[in-house]
Amino acid sequence: MKIDINALPPADQYKLLSSTIVPRPIALVSTWSEKGGDNAAPFSFFNVMGENPPVLVLGLETKRGSGALKDTTINIRDNGQYVVHMVDEALAQAMNICAIDFPSGESETSHAKLELAESSLVKPKRIVAAPVAFECERIALLQVSPGRNIALGKVVMMHVRDGLLDPVTHYIDPEKYHPIGRMFGRLYTRTRDHFEMVVPGHADWLANQADV
Repeated sequence: MKIDINALPPADQYKLLSSTIVPRPIALVSTWSEKGGDNAAPFSFFNVMGENPPVLVLGLETKRGSGALKDTTINIRDNGQYVVHMVDEALAQAMNICAIDFPSGESETSHAKLELAESSLVKPKRIVAAPVAFECERIALLQVSPGRNIALGKVVMMHVRDGLLDPVTHYIDPEKYHPIGRMFGRLYTRTRDHFEMVVPGHADWLANQADV
């Protein structure tokens, strides 16, 4: 099946993209404003885009119906600082509460009963229960359409739950770290089923082909 995706309405484009590019990591993003105080919201259009500097990317949509900017987008635009938290199984229900469209000025973290702590280098606070948190400073906020902005952020400090990280290899222990992923609609997935694949060297691959 061939699909001319640009000829489809935006809602159908979203369905196609969000249901095929899966699973996606979930960013629970905390921001702060002088007027509204603490704010938190989840986004699954999210990933890491590089190192040196370490860069994270967020896809920020507008509010459905009104098309107004969400508080997260406004705060990143105006203040340039935010904290990205990874969401694990233990944090899933609280993350879902933070997705509720509360009125501006109401703290999602308060409704979700999430404890906040001062960040090290940025104004927005971090969520203590998160297994991993990235303090970020905005590199750029790009408007790619009336309904979508993309935020590029530089990680300036990282927080990892005690016991998750091997201080020698700098790898997370996959037996202790259980992030969830976004599928589409109301569907999420766990990440407990792991398998390993080794990329062979070119010479080894050629040798194996000769034996086939």
